Amino acid sequence: MVKFSKELEAQLIPEWKDAFVNYWQLKKHVKNIKLARKPRDVPHISYDYGASIFDLARILMNKVSRWMKNQDEDPQIIQVKSKISVGEDGEEEDVEVYETELVQLFSQEDEVKMFFEMLDDELNKVNQFYKTREREFLERGEILNKQLQILLDLKRVLVEWRRKNMASNHMTSKRFSRSNSSDLNSDFSESHSEFRVSPTDSQTDDVIETLEKNGINFVNSATRAKSKNGKPKMRMRIDIPATTPTRTIAAVTSMLWEDLVNNPKKGGEYINRKKIQCAEKMIRGAFVELYKGLGLLKKYSSLNMVAFTKILKKFDKVSNQQASASYLKVVKRAYFISSDKVVRLMDEVETLFTQHFTNSDRKKAMKFLKPQQNTESHMVTFFVGLFTGCFVTLFSVYAILAHVSGMFSPVYMETVYPIFSMFALLSLHLFMYGCNIFMWKNTRINHNFIFEFQPSTALKYRDAFLICTCLMTAVVGAMIIHLILLSTGLYPHRVDMIPGILLLFFVILLVCPFNTFYRSTRFCFLRVTRNIVCSPFYKVLMVDFFMADQLTSQITLLRHMESAACYFLAGSIKTHQYETCKSGKLYRELAYVISFAPYYWRAMQCARRWFDESNSDHLANLGKYVSAMVAAGARLTYAREPSNLWMAIVLVTSIVATIYQLYWDFVKDWGIFDPKSKNLWLRDDLILKKKGVYYASIALNLVLRIAWVENVMHFNIGAFKSHLLDFFLASLEVIRRGHWNYYRLENEHLNNVGKFRAVKTVPLPFRETDSDG
Repeated sequence: MVKFSKELEAQLIPEWKDAFVNYWQLKKHVKNIKLARKPRDVPHISYDYGASIFDLARILMNKVSRWMKNQDEDPQIIQVKSKISVGEDGEEEDVEVYETELVQLFSQEDEVKMFFEMLDDELNKVNQFYKTREREFLERGEILNKQLQILLDLKRVLVEWRRKNMASNHMTSKRFSRSNSSDLNSDFSESHSEFRVSPTDSQTDDVIETLEKNGINFVNSATRAKSKNGKPKMRMRIDIPATTPTRTIAAVTSMLWEDLVNNPKKGGEYINRKKIQCAEKMIRGAFVELYKGLGLLKKYSSLNMVAFTKILKKFDKVSNQQASASYLKVVKRAYFISSDKVVRLMDEVETLFTQHFTNSDRKKAMKFLKPQQNTESHMVTFFVGLFTGCFVTLFSVYAILAHVSGMFSPVYMETVYPIFSMFALLSLHLFMYGCNIFMWKNTRINHNFIFEFQPSTALKYRDAFLICTCLMTAVVGAMIIHLILLSTGLYPHRVDMIPGILLLFFVILLVCPFNTFYRSTRFCFLRVTRNIVCSPFYKVLMVDFFMADQLTSQITLLRHMESAACYFLAGSIKTHQYETCKSGKLYRELAYVISFAPYYWRAMQCARRWFDESNSDHLANLGKYVSAMVAAGARLTYAREPSNLWMAIVLVTSIVATIYQLYWDFVKDWGIFDPKSKNLWLRDDLILKKKGVYYASIALNLVLRIAWVENVMHFNIGAFKSHLLDFFLASLEVIRRGHWNYYRLENEHLNNVGKFRAVKTVPLPFRETDSDG
């Protein structure tokens, strides 16, 4: 049977961990009471052989009657009082505070008193936290109701104007009624009866007046002028986030136009179906997050109730008293248990969501509100072990065959090495990511919430291990076939197509639209990659810049992609002259572009975040990536034109970039090196229990950051060993990045927990009039 402490640790909401009852500390207090309990004096029984057997029976009957009386009357061993707290200004606050007094004397009075004081503090903490979060969710619910009502009213106005536009074209009422019904059901996902009501002019005017009070401005609302397409000319304030290039360009253009004419009233936006759909999607997402938060708060209440019950039962067992009944009555009357506002609001959200967003389809609505999480399958573990064994076996066979056949020639290495190295580095990165997921899960770092992944489709660590082992098994198998065909001389002009076919196969698998082999993960990867490449036109999310940071550690992989593309597309595969690519001017220039690209994308993301958030730290972070670009360019130039001048430039630029990166790693990304921290040169909050792990991680990150020194030393070790050394150093950088990933997300999680954010804040489209300033 699993202990409750383990069960509580597994079920509590990570972001609210500090707000839960401190069950473990209370358990320690109970243990101290047990240790401090004084052995009771055993009364000396004098056996009076002259006593009657009836005297013994009478004594037993008295004890039984007293025990039954105690069970019935439930004597008051403790007394729990409640009062309304008083604020600093002397006014009463709406906060109920509980205090416990000992009515009966305990043999361990000091320890028992300390226990109940701590129990009162925990009860007050839980009660206050629940009330605060409940108030926030209720306010959020009221705002969402207003937003939904504005959306519905806006749709009604559009329906009326569309009806009038159709009437002006001399269409029959039956036809445009039927057209209205079909168009609206497809456009706005409303119920059928919602749109069959055609408001009168007075009703439309009332709706417009209401909308204007809620911050929506209508241009020429009296005349209701129309554009050339017959759409109503209405200007309104709808905050649609600039998350796509089109919206970003439109927002920047609008801002520049307002600055030029110095009049924000001019220009403006016109209502269109696309904008309304965006607003509806935002409101729908906000309802989903509200429902999720209410469910978490309900779970918070039930888990704390069980924790109080368990700890009080332990106290009764240790103290040989029945104090739990009196205290549990108070706990059950506490606000976090007695309040039913959360349950009622959850029912209301379910009803509204079903009615307005899923055409009264409750089953479909609950798929949005309560998505089912995929359980981890033991079959995945089996296949991970299977493919791992296959990979080890095939790799051993490949190494033996390559050595025996003596195929490590320059031509073979230039043909095979880029492909193999590319897949190997990718698989290593996936393996490190699987290790990251495993560690995040064990230390209860909510990476799915931080990355805004759907729990039902998010990649688990077993899945990451399965992908990398399956990938490498296929790659090594293809390399063995290529090696055998090459050594036997079969199809000499076509055998070199095998690495290219393998690469093409995985590219097709990546973009395959069918629901096979982790489609949601593949499409998420493609979407994030698109956001990175198109920086700064897409709004930067946590997963976007986290992925872009991964790319800065995979420049070697990108360079190998360039080599493979040149070999297969530039005709070198037919002539087997691999020097053709490396000696080309375009190839050398592209090397600079590829080496700069990850740092450039990351710098553009920093610029976009500074534009959105006006935080100067993002500009400082941008400078870090600019310094890395300069250092990378200097090293590339020195590799082609070795001279003392370029060596000095490489040393200066690389040292500056490394110091910049180390400072950002430790201070900004990991949040350590705080001189005022209670943990020497770390931070106050640490998830890992052993501090030595953090100091070892600092040293490891420092060593791996200065691996660029090898590029300056130019060891003369031959082409084959040089390739192996480059691969080894690239692998170390991937390992460093995987090591960095854990502490980066640990710091993000702790900052998130400090603000008690367990639910994503979704921006809302309609602004209040007073918020314009």
